[in-house]
Amino acid sequence: MTVSAAEHFERVVVTGGAGFVGSHLCERLVCEGTDVLCLDNLATGAPENIAHLSTCNNFRFQYHDVLEPIQIRSAVDVVFHLASPASPSDYLRLPVQTLQAGSLGTYNALQLALHTDARLVFTSTSEVYGNPQIHPQPEWYWGHVNPIGPRSVYDEAKRFGEAMVCAFSEQEGVNSGIVRVFNTYGPRMRVYDGRAVPTFIRQALTGKPLSVTGNGAQTRSLCYVDDLVDGLLAMAESRHSGPVNLGNPEEQTVLQIAEQVIALSGSNSEIVFVDRPVDDPDLRCPDISTAQQVLGWSPRVRSDRGIRSTIDWYAQDARIVGSGWVR
Repeated sequence: MTVSAAEHFERVVVTGGAGFVGSHLCERLVCEGTDVLCLDNLATGAPENIAHLSTCNNFRFQYHDVLEPIQIRSAVDVVFHLASPASPSDYLRLPVQTLQAGSLGTYNALQLALHTDARLVFTSTSEVYGNPQIHPQPEWYWGHVNPIGPRSVYDEAKRFGEAMVCAFSEQEGVNSGIVRVFNTYGPRMRVYDGRAVPTFIRQALTGKPLSVTGNGAQTRSLCYVDDLVDGLLAMAESRHSGPVNLGNPEEQTVLQIAEQVIALSGSNSEIVFVDRPVDDPDLRCPDISTAQQVLGWSPRVRSDRGIRSTIDWYAQDARIVGSGWVR
């Protein structure tokens, strides 16, 4: 499915709009005629992600940290709250800021939605399930999370954010929806993002060994970013409170993903095995029956096509080409 936002949204606010997912969401909305205000403090986002939108009359970027109140007087239809470090390399580097983004940042986004009578879409994460004991993960599952482990700053920030969204909905009547985003990939992920797909592609294109953690048997479910944007827009147009899983139910081992990147890139790289991070989930796969039934949403982009597209995008990056792309 492809959602047409222009028929429904006149103006939206996207926090974290210069990030990987946020920039794709902003681009889709702008192309469909919606006025977009992109807020970002560029802690993990990048100006180049949204540079191509700067000449559009219906796009405006404002440097803003969501830890500060968001002062907007004009009408807003939807607030998409995406602002937060999301890569392990980022939230381990910015642990306090990550907790603040999920707590105070979510509070400020909810206050904006409350005062502008906007719908708020909160992007939570599959990490709220921790290292799951139920597979695939349905929304009713409470999770299996280490609250004091190194990943807890992200896991618990999102879990707290979900609780705050629910509290604002119940006490203040804010029209809100929670989505739990599973592993997402695509163009504009940073070269040194630290997550599996960009790491494998960078290594494959430079002829370096692909570093697979553990024995590679742990699983992930990869959703192409265009499909995720469809899901976010569908959630915004609905009245469903969530939570709703958004992800691809096609499960792959990390080793299979590495092998697929090598094959699609035409690389001669080998695979090496390295230590797994602490509390790295063994399994990750969404039950998307709620998204299918309530939003009419399912991912459409197959992993071979999505990874091929992502490889092609990385191949344009001078930092990779200049470092010895061997293909």
